[in-house]
Amino acid sequence: MAMPESAAPVKVFLVDDSAMIRERVAAMLAASAMDVVGHAETPQTSIEGILAAHPDVVVLDVQLEGGTGLEVLRAVRRVDPGIAFVVFSNNAGPAYRKRYLGEGAQ
Repeated sequence: MAMPESAAPVKVFLVDDSAMIRERVAAMLAASAMDVVGHAETPQTSIEGILAAHPDVVVLDVQLEGGTGLEVLRAVRRVDPGIAFVVFSNNAGPAYRKRYLGEGAQ
């Protein structure tokens, strides 16, 4: 009897300006059998890393070192609109939600 093939793990890229937050989220995702394929803390390194790693999902913070997550979301979606974005932030005000959802984040 053949064993069913297991699905490939979801590839995740973490974008947050806090190393401690990135480490904790990475540990939680790894425990859920997700594969963290990269991380970054600035808009430019995030954009470069995401486009190089081609993740399934980006977990994105709103405020980054030297810029915002919105910059990252816009730049990546122009090049690869198939990458999903999940915003993970303390800044959950309606203005932030509307702006990020309007740019294609979940």
